[in-house]
Amino acid sequence: MTTIQNPILTGFNPDPSICRAGDDYYIAVSTFEWFPGVGIYHSRDLKNWKLVSRPLNRLSQLNMIGNPDSGGVWAPALSYSDGTFWLIFTDVKVVAGQWKDCHNYLVTCDTIDGDWSDPIHLNSSGFDPSLFHHEDGRKYFVNMVWDHRIPNHSFYGIVLQDYDPVKQKLVGKKDVIFKGTDIKLTEAPHLYFINGYYYLLTAEGGTRFEHQATIARSKDLWGPYEVHPENPLLTSYPYPKNKLQKAGHASIVHTHTDEWFLVHLTGRPLPRNGQPLLAPRGYCPLGRETAIQRLEWKNDWPYLVGGNEPSLRIEGPAMTEYPFEQEDQTDHFDKDTLPMNYQTLRIPLDQKCLSLQDRPGHLRLYGKESLTSKFTQAFVARRWQHFHFKAETKVHFQPETFQQAAGLVNYYNTENWTALQVTYHEEKGRVLALTACDNFSFSQPLGNQEIPIPNEVEDVYLRVTVETETYAYSYSFDGVHWTKLDILFDSYKLSDDYVRGGGFFTGAFVGMQCQDTSGESLPADFDYFTYEPLD
Repeated sequence: MTTIQNPILTGFNPDPSICRAGDDYYIAVSTFEWFPGVGIYHSRDLKNWKLVSRPLNRLSQLNMIGNPDSGGVWAPALSYSDGTFWLIFTDVKVVAGQWKDCHNYLVTCDTIDGDWSDPIHLNSSGFDPSLFHHEDGRKYFVNMVWDHRIPNHSFYGIVLQDYDPVKQKLVGKKDVIFKGTDIKLTEAPHLYFINGYYYLLTAEGGTRFEHQATIARSKDLWGPYEVHPENPLLTSYPYPKNKLQKAGHASIVHTHTDEWFLVHLTGRPLPRNGQPLLAPRGYCPLGRETAIQRLEWKNDWPYLVGGNEPSLRIEGPAMTEYPFEQEDQTDHFDKDTLPMNYQTLRIPLDQKCLSLQDRPGHLRLYGKESLTSKFTQAFVARRWQHFHFKAETKVHFQPETFQQAAGLVNYYNTENWTALQVTYHEEKGRVLALTACDNFSFSQPLGNQEIPIPNEVEDVYLRVTVETETYAYSYSFDGVHWTKLDILFDSYKLSDDYVRGGGFFTGAFVGMQCQDTSGESLPADFDYFTYEPLD
């Protein structure tokens, strides 16, 4: 037996939905406002995972322009039936306030990494939908229903309805089959039929530290459902010393080796030396991640092995280990497409924004809107996946106005980010400037001490080093001699737990950006990008 170390998907990889196709296993995770939408990981042993698909990669499938921070793709549900992969997802257009305007869609594909279909709109009554494939051939759709009425509880219940794959729409009655427990905030429904019972797995308590997974069962698909006698099935809320916090939003898989596992959302808070353990419980700049637990059955109820709190290490399945090749730490942009780890905000960037051909061996970004825009940013980034890492790039950029800037960015959302950029000063010429946005409060930490770039220097090297609780930028004019800026930024400020307003669900990203608010679309050329774990 192998040992699996949690989390299995590090960095921003929330709301996991696990699916088995023969001896292959796949997990789909939420991507919110980041494009392409949905990340699908593949494994042959439940221990080693590789990102293999970004299924929503065309505007005809997903157009999030103008979507709010932490809107977009919520809680995809992946399943395999009839020789086809089925993917259900929500596109959330309004996050804050009394309403949740959201639309639920279905896409399909014969292969996990093929061209997925254009979406079929199913309903818009609430989020976190999934599809249940009955053994009799029928298909059923479940989602939570949003109640905007004042002063009602917003989470109305879990609704069930038939899906007709021929007519490609929901048909027949729709009934609320589960109102949840007194924990409330009942969402993320998944249905299973096991040993004569229908099992309804939901998430409750919200996706913060009070999170949990609840399971109920019934002999009748339409209910009533009785709740597990020792509910919750999974939570870390009573266990503040557990390194895996926020445990909840789960899905179950039965392996080809006749074993049972559960994957779930989790978050790892930064260490909080000398601070209270319970309130606040911490900050998770790596976002909500994915972990796995082993299940056992007693009296036709599933239980986590070892109790209902998540384990950092579990006994893996009786499968041969299947490791993947290590990915290169440096991308030289010498292929026709960007590696799958990179994403953009809300929309794909067309040739007017991004090119890998205009200067071969470089990523060219044509300057667009600012980092506060919810429309068109020329920004290419990847997730923070480690508490300790460095990221580095080399940029060629010749600005002629202070409205043009390009460089290295660490980003949570439009209201929380920092940037070290090559820009222009009327008296100093090209300079390096530092800008910070902290809950929409702006500062330039270097003040009027911007760093002049010598006239003979064509390319500037930029680096960020993240050291768990803080991060700092460095620069070089020759790639050999580096100068570290004497300004430390707090990692916790790039977390769900810090940003204002609450209800935010992503994680910290690092990447390359070019802006030109003069409207001239001045390009910046990035020669390479390195992400190097230092743990």
